[in-house]
Amino acid sequence: MIDERPDRDAEIVLVGRSNVGKSTIMRELTGHAVETGRKPGVTREPTHYDWAASDFMITDLPGFGFMAGVDEERRETIKTDVVRYLETFADHILVAVLVLDGKSAVDIIDRHLDRGALPHDVELFSFLMELDVPTVVAVNKMDKVDDRDERLDEIADRLGLHPPWRQWQEIIVPITAKRGSIGSLRDALRTQLSAQHRDDLLGYVVS
Repeated sequence: MIDERPDRDAEIVLVGRSNVGKSTIMRELTGHAVETGRKPGVTREPTHYDWAASDFMITDLPGFGFMAGVDEERRETIKTDVVRYLETFADHILVAVLVLDGKSAVDIIDRHLDRGALPHDVELFSFLMELDVPTVVAVNKMDKVDDRDERLDEIADRLGLHPPWRQWQEIIVPITAKRGSIGSLRDALRTQLSAQHRDDLLGYVVS
């Protein structure tokens, strides 16, 4: 995973559980067709998309958590590899996009908490904060959510961000990638890149 990383100085990474829509977001951001599917775990290795004219790329990291047909040992290996990638290249990651499934994220997090376990999503968000990597939480599949503000408030709360979620709009962005509705994500990426004086890269993420 690390050895095969293209030689690019700057990148945006997409991270999250399997089947939350990272590859679809990658396609929307880049306009490049990437493999997507209903089956969890389609992306088993990082998918990099770069532009020859720029020292920059967008990376879709493998999904972690439960994957049908994938044994626990392999799932743990993938998670370890993702963590290692983030830690190794933290200084090159301009923005990390943590993708959550708006419909199921809260239930999954609460199931882990009820068992006394640290949910992967919460753990990864905290880890990115520790690495000082600017992070945007893209709450995907919002077309399937009825109680929109309530659900986003719950997600903010689980991530340790005091509700209401609207005070965190540069961090928590509701999207529906399958329908091409990722305007709030593009806005958040614009804000993050501009804050890092990388307006030269805005054309790659803002249509």
